[in-house]
Amino acid sequence: MDIFSIFTLMGGLAFFLYGMIIMSSGLEKIAGGKMEKLLEQLTSNPFKGFLVGAGMTIAIQSSSAVTVMLVGFVNSGIMKLSQTVAIIIGSNVGTTVTSWILSLSGIQSTNFFLRMLKPESFSPLLALAGVIMLMTSRSNFSRRKPVGTFLIGFSILMFGMGLMSSSMAPLANDPNFSHILTLFKNPFLGLMVGLVITMIIQSSAASVGMLQALSLTGSISYMVAAPIIAGQHIGTCITAVLSSIGVNTNAKRVAAVHVAFNVIGAIIFLAIFEIWLHTFEYPLKQMANPFGIAIVHTVFSILAACCLFPFRKALEKISYIVVKDSKEEKEVILDERLLLTPSIAISQCYKTTAEMAKLTRESLVMSVRQLKQYNPKISEIIEKNESKIDKYQDVLESFLQKLSAKDLTEDDSNKISQLILSISDFEKIADHSTHIMQIADQMHRKEWVLASDTVEELKKVVNAVKEVFDITVKAFIYNDLRTAYEVEPFEQVVDDISYVAKKNHIKRVKREKVHIRRNFAYAEVLNDLERISDHCSNISTNMIQSANSSIPKHELKKSLKEEDVTGISQQLEEFKKQYSLQLME
Repeated sequence: MDIFSIFTLMGGLAFFLYGMIIMSSGLEKIAGGKMEKLLEQLTSNPFKGFLVGAGMTIAIQSSSAVTVMLVGFVNSGIMKLSQTVAIIIGSNVGTTVTSWILSLSGIQSTNFFLRMLKPESFSPLLALAGVIMLMTSRSNFSRRKPVGTFLIGFSILMFGMGLMSSSMAPLANDPNFSHILTLFKNPFLGLMVGLVITMIIQSSAASVGMLQALSLTGSISYMVAAPIIAGQHIGTCITAVLSSIGVNTNAKRVAAVHVAFNVIGAIIFLAIFEIWLHTFEYPLKQMANPFGIAIVHTVFSILAACCLFPFRKALEKISYIVVKDSKEEKEVILDERLLLTPSIAISQCYKTTAEMAKLTRESLVMSVRQLKQYNPKISEIIEKNESKIDKYQDVLESFLQKLSAKDLTEDDSNKISQLILSISDFEKIADHSTHIMQIADQMHRKEWVLASDTVEELKKVVNAVKEVFDITVKAFIYNDLRTAYEVEPFEQVVDDISYVAKKNHIKRVKREKVHIRRNFAYAEVLNDLERISDHCSNISTNMIQSANSSIPKHELKKSLKEEDVTGISQQLEEFKKQYSLQLME
């Protein structure tokens, strides 16, 4: 094996890893929001968790990437540590699918149909199909594009596998290499080789692929291959360990569970391997092939899963022993590891924005209450809420900007646009609520009291605005388009009663000659409430436009004002009667 063979080996590994990245990206887009739904359906049922772990790993072709995602989920508070254990076990079984696909490269036959099963035979056709799909995609958001990306990624991966195999072919007749392999008969040494190589390339699938390519030379036995595979399973944990740097305690424990599972699994596997070796030595001395490597890889994963699945709690306890509780825990709103899976990241952004909306409603309710019954402690809570809401806005907008740079589907791209606009509207509602609180503070200091008829009018406007806001938040949290359509008609009623309240206030001022600054205070409150209602309209319209992006926003708003889209005319009439105001003579 000369220097050029080494160059070919390195190039093959590069193509293999790049192909896996491209293939994973395509698979994730094909899956769309299915992974997100799988996680949402995840309960305390460990069997469901196991299946979710296996399914996610098959989808993104990397157990390490799944564990990194879990670290991010736990760090963001999406999942509990106990939920991740079964998923980690399932992901280790799911990763065996790659080795089975790669084992097809070992098929040796002159039969046409069997030869067509070899990746080197069919992958060029898949690459051609993938390129045609990309070239005929009318837009970046075409459904053909992710399928084409997957096919091209798979073909590149298989091309890399072929390069690695051809670079190792000269080793079959190299006596020096045969001598080196005799050293790996020591299981511990084989384990360390598999561990170190996998730690360097940070992909057990790639290191198993290299082993399968090496087995095509006919110079590596199962006795040598088995410990290396055990080491590869331990080495793949490095990615999760590195990703756990700088996260909270429970997120670190996810990586600890991953390491504990693979280390204990390797110990069990090697113990059985040694017993088998001393009892049935001959089969293990046979030369390995890609198919046999896939079997050993699968046996390791299934054996470890069967032995340790009943002891999930024990694995969790081990993580608590390894990673002690920390006194200082930083609050994490959104973990950037979620960027690995855009559909799940967007779902979490919706949930975080919903939390922001709930805080905003709390501030609105407390601020209008301050006008009637002032409490300085409530003002402090509103100010703290305002700081939290501002922080939510900064984190969400920064995260969404990074997310928008990813290769997204049209649906995900529309959702991000809608979220950015809605976050801004919720923050502005919080600003108006804070301004109402500041007016209440001023009125309390100067001992201004609103007239009884003014209070009754204000109460109707406030209650109408709160109802519109509640409808908006409900529509947003549950992504309920039907409810979103209801917001604009109700918002129009708020505009009408605000107009009447302002007119009455001007007449009242002229009649009673109230202090001019006191006049402005009430007028500003009405303006704030009206603007809150307008922002509710914006949020609902953004939701509708996200689902119907072909309709311009101004046309959509016009149609919502003029048409009874959802058949709520009766509810709207009741709303008008409940909050109607009479214009003063």
